[in-house]
Amino acid sequence: MEGEISSFIKVWLSVLTSLCYCYAIGQLVSKGTKRLIFLLPDVCLFLFIPLNLYSPNLGGVTAFFIAWLGNFKLLLFAFDKGPLTAQTSLPTFLTVACLPIKIQRNQPSKSQLNGQVKENPSSKSHQNHHEKENSSTRKSKEGAVNYAIKGLLLVIMVRVYDYSDYMHPKIILLLYAMHMYFLLEIILAVSAAMARSLSRLELEPQFNKPYLSTSLQDFWGKRWNLMVTSILRPTVYEPTLRFSSTLIGRKWAPIPSVFSRFVVSALMHELMFYYMGRMTPTGEVTLFFLIHGFFLTAEIALKKALNDKCRLPRLVTGPWTVGFVLGTGFWLFIPQFTRCKVDVRAFEEYAEVGTLLKNASEKVVRILSAK
Repeated sequence: MEGEISSFIKVWLSVLTSLCYCYAIGQLVSKGTKRLIFLLPDVCLFLFIPLNLYSPNLGGVTAFFIAWLGNFKLLLFAFDKGPLTAQTSLPTFLTVACLPIKIQRNQPSKSQLNGQVKENPSSKSHQNHHEKENSSTRKSKEGAVNYAIKGLLLVIMVRVYDYSDYMHPKIILLLYAMHMYFLLEIILAVSAAMARSLSRLELEPQFNKPYLSTSLQDFWGKRWNLMVTSILRPTVYEPTLRFSSTLIGRKWAPIPSVFSRFVVSALMHELMFYYMGRMTPTGEVTLFFLIHGFFLTAEIALKKALNDKCRLPRLVTGPWTVGFVLGTGFWLFIPQFTRCKVDVRAFEEYAEVGTLLKNASEKVVRILSAK
């Protein structure tokens, strides 16, 4: 584990060095094909660099942050688009490039960030500012409690896995699904907290209670892993939408555009599983996303045909949506973690980390007792 941590540090030092080069290229080379040519070596490096890590936790996070999101951001940056374009300072550029975050469009002014109000403000704007601050504080406290609960549930689940021999396979799959969701949300929340501490920027949420989804469109577009949604929109959806509009018209163009996002997402998820397991893809993950892409486009087409009339109640669509996602996930997606033995290796890492923390705490106690 110590050797893997050393490799992890070296990998991220290489990433930061490469991104400094990308920032300089953005300052020196005009947007377009020429800038893209200068950035392509870094795109290739970011695809290769996760292969230096064998830990499913460290390697999976690095692959997701850099090989997928980071590369898509660089491709947008080559044409002066995406979240990196607006970043004029190197620290903020590095933060946005490395972490799965999205800065809110309406940022407070510099004086507001310092806890001050501009000269001669109206009482209404002053009151609104304080209301926003109070709302942000409440949301921050609620979020901290929410993540603490999910972290506690993760710890409990890790212990429950010791009794997996006595549990039904479907229960184990459900635990894996919850584990994946909790872990992913906590990792993204930690990365967002790091970004806030470094840049003091307000960030958009990364998840929005996906278990309350009322349709596949609601689940994939507004609730589940919004960082992926926000990066696929300018890189895949919008170019396909412009092309499709010339062929089939603006009304129906979103259908192939949405499906294309699922095709790209399927390919990237296959790549993520390869990084974590080093096993040849079998196609189940691709099939999972193609099924969801098909049913989502069918849902959109039906809504357009009916002009959003004859909507079913939430009590029907909510359970159906969550059940469909879980059912197809149990069938095609979740089993990939066991096929690649990601679960076994991850639990071994948890045990090693627990041992390291225990040894470190014992050393601290001995040092304090000696004094």
